[in-house]
Amino acid sequence: MVERLAGGKLILDSPAEAVVRLRISNPERRNALDHDILDAIAETLPRLDRGIETRCLLITGAPPVFSAGYDIASIPSETFERDAEALVAHPFHAAMEAIAAHPWPTVAAINGHCIGGGLELAITCDLRLCAAGAKLGMPPVKLGLVYGHTGLRKFLDTVGLARTKELFITGRNFEAARAEEIGLVHEVLDGGRIEEVSVALAAEIAANAPLSMRGNKSAIDLLNAAPTLTEQQEAGLIALRESCFSSEDLREGIRAFAEKRKPEWRGR
Repeated sequence: MVERLAGGKLILDSPAEAVVRLRISNPERRNALDHDILDAIAETLPRLDRGIETRCLLITGAPPVFSAGYDIASIPSETFERDAEALVAHPFHAAMEAIAAHPWPTVAAINGHCIGGGLELAITCDLRLCAAGAKLGMPPVKLGLVYGHTGLRKFLDTVGLARTKELFITGRNFEAARAEEIGLVHEVLDGGRIEEVSVALAAEIAANAPLSMRGNKSAIDLLNAAPTLTEQQEAGLIALRESCFSSEDLREGIRAFAEKRKPEWRGR
């Protein structure tokens, strides 16, 4: 399965069972995120859970970069002052929301430089692998831009107050090893291995119990967004946990573990 979206600037394929990969392919602009790409992400992700067997989403870029960020240079200079905020905010926010709302685990394979909006896209994913030669940074201070508060919140949640200030106040690019040290990425790999390892990780994730993956991801995201739960939220989490005890998958998982075989998940 290969599907070319956004005029070929976004490629959808399935490199492993139940794994869907989105590859940003805009090499003339160093994989910058233009409106076509962002709109395609926002439109495509909701349908991946319908008609396509998906249990893990893998996002990467066409070598040698992951993404140079939002393609702000595409905004016409004569209308920049009037249109910049609306043109940047809406399509970008919709694409990031689609990634954040995706019910299945998401993995970013950062195969090269990952800058600005490209880095926000990566940290919106649940897990991040990074090529050793990649550089990661947030350049708004170099451009005169105050970054959106929803994006800043993601960085605060990911690397904390001190490192978020370091990223956004200095505008420096971080080496991959430094990014791993501060928790911006989970693992750094030799650049030649990142595609192989990222597909293997996505396949490993996709082989896990589907109800458990969706339930755990949903619970973690809720707890992170709302550290103090309402009674309704807490009741919902308790009901989510209790629902697994009556599932066929839990019984199958226990049997497969005892029999030392691969489980056959049914998603119910």
